[in-house]
Amino acid sequence: MGIVLTLIIVGIVLLILGIAVKAAMFLLWIGIILLVIGAIMWILRQVRSRA
Repeated sequence: MGIVLTLIIVGIVLLILGIAVKAAMFLLWIGIILLVIGAIMWILRQVRSRA
């Protein structure tokens, strides 16, 4: 659970930085990718724990 939470937190921080600093648009994309990976990992953990 720790790695999933870390990915989500880092993703949110990079999204905020990417939006705040227009010169660092790649941070926005990295943040989105990390949020998606974190969400997928969280969903997989939820499905596996119920099975």
